[in-house]
Amino acid sequence: MTDIVTRIAQRALARRGANYADEVRRLLDAALAVMRERGTGSRPRVADIVAAAGLSNDAFYRHFPSKDALVAALIEDGAERLLSYLAHQMDKEVTAQGKIRRWVEGILAQGADDTAATTRAVLWNAGTLAEDCATGFRSADVLLASLLYQPFTELGSADPEFDAALVAHAIVGKLGDYLQRRVQPAPADVQRMTLFCLRTAAPA
Repeated sequence: MTDIVTRIAQRALARRGANYADEVRRLLDAALAVMRERGTGSRPRVADIVAAAGLSNDAFYRHFPSKDALVAALIEDGAERLLSYLAHQMDKEVTAQGKIRRWVEGILAQGADDTAATTRAVLWNAGTLAEDCATGFRSADVLLASLLYQPFTELGSADPEFDAALVAHAIVGKLGDYLQRRVQPAPADVQRMTLFCLRTAAPA
């Protein structure tokens, strides 16, 4: 049986862990809000982010060694949220073709309206990320490609992981073009890219 000292220490650690998770969430949400507000006009300082989060500099540096580390974490957090959204949308379809169409539509939707402005602002802030950033930055297209493995396999791809990675790189790259040019993907563009994905998954 665990002694009283260990039990008290474990409860304290659990409370501290919950508090720290809350701090990280507040910092990420505050950074996103400040970047969205400023757009591509100016990059926020750490002081701006902690003020918006209602936290201290000590709280910031407890979790992030630099602002670059926070921006990298913010991009990864956004990619994981998009991953969850796309998986939910794809689950509504019963065919591999339908799942791929939902995947393309969901990614290109990041280039529309207010979502585009937010995405553009975050990526613009990421333009100064240090190469040795301590937070593990993973390219969004690597995460998003994983959702295509199963439908690509169903459609007969000889190498689903390679083909999915190729498609994800192309579609996410095209999204970047739309964001940079500040134009929204047209329905015909979405259809064309969906057909490109399908041809890659099931070559003739």
